[in-house]
Amino acid sequence: MGVVGQAGRCVCVSADPRITIMSERALVPRHRGFLFLDSHPVGCQQVVADMWQACPAPDSVLEGDGPVALVIGSSAGYGLAATVAGLKRAGIRGIAVSFEKAPTMRRTATAGWYRTAATAEIASTAGRDLVFLNGDAFSDTMKSQVADLIEQRFGGRLDYLIYSVAAPRRTHPETGTTYASVLKPIGQANRTKTLVFDDQGDPEVREVETGPAEGDDIEQTVAVMGGADWERWIDHLDGRGLLADGFTTAALSYIGSPLTEAIYRRGTIGEAKAHLEATAHTLNERLDKTVGGRAVTSVNGAAVTQSSTAIPGIALYTGLLRGVLGENLVPPIRQLAALWDQLTGTTPLSLDDEGRIRLDTWELTDDVQAVVAERWEAATTATIADLADLDWFHAEVQRLYGFSVPGVDYSVAVATDIPWPDYTP
Repeated sequence: MGVVGQAGRCVCVSADPRITIMSERALVPRHRGFLFLDSHPVGCQQVVADMWQACPAPDSVLEGDGPVALVIGSSAGYGLAATVAGLKRAGIRGIAVSFEKAPTMRRTATAGWYRTAATAEIASTAGRDLVFLNGDAFSDTMKSQVADLIEQRFGGRLDYLIYSVAAPRRTHPETGTTYASVLKPIGQANRTKTLVFDDQGDPEVREVETGPAEGDDIEQTVAVMGGADWERWIDHLDGRGLLADGFTTAALSYIGSPLTEAIYRRGTIGEAKAHLEATAHTLNERLDKTVGGRAVTSVNGAAVTQSSTAIPGIALYTGLLRGVLGENLVPPIRQLAALWDQLTGTTPLSLDDEGRIRLDTWELTDDVQAVVAERWEAATTATIADLADLDWFHAEVQRLYGFSVPGVDYSVAVATDIPWPDYTP
């Protein structure tokens, strides 16, 4: 495939003379519901830059190489926030793993692809050696690649592992069995309000019903979203002798409001989260004995993410929560800065009775939940604009894909064939 210049644009010409790939074009937000067909590379870059600016600077100058960290699920949501906050707040180096799609002739790359490229630029500017790997985190091939890098590039010792994986399916690397996660209540169908937007961006409050889990739905969901793969990562790295003294690992989780618990915490995903927390207890006992380390889950607060918008009721709940809290809603980057402070000992480790770090207390106070519940009951298509911060929510959904980002001129053609961050072995 050759590349030629044309009127200030980059045009890729394929072996088939009938096909060209326009690497620069003006992008508009085309979507089906909350799923967007394209992502805006400059907007995604600005989103990451804004996160970097919003993350509090450390209280003292970071010196030395910094701790070696592995972030699994680093390109979106809380995993992205963990990566950016880790760079700025803790001065981490190490490896970030995600699974993203490259640009094609018809589509841009996924938003996570562009966010990863932007994060790599920030890491480089900050002087931090952070390697970005793109592939299946569930596979043993990826685990071996990461272990090799830790051994050969980072002195053979890993200090921290952040596990933040949300996936629709997982193939077990030993058996070849593929498991699929589902979003279903347990025991009986659940009917709940949810928030949608039409093609013009107008909001509608609907009631949707989700049938109960059947057959092996729970087991399948736990196999994907529970703690099994997290434990396999620890097994693999420990088996290679790569866990440093005092090694600490945290899996990111969510509990949420009683308003959404039937479909979430008491549903199939909730069973997976319970398994994740049980795995933390098992790993914590083991790491304490072997390396003087620890394992915890970090319960984060509500946020607009690509995963959360797929859950019935969560969009409505988050919009109402923002309507109640306004600027007091704590964004992921600030939550993850607080997590790194606790993990590194900058602030004392604060655990609840179940051994979990709780970064969601601002959301779940009785006063806040009472007001959100009142608004939930009153929410209809006619009233929702007065009860929820719809402008914020709608913009947050678009920003997941690099649109509606302040300071970006969307009339300008932009390059879409941004390369994945390379590294020198």
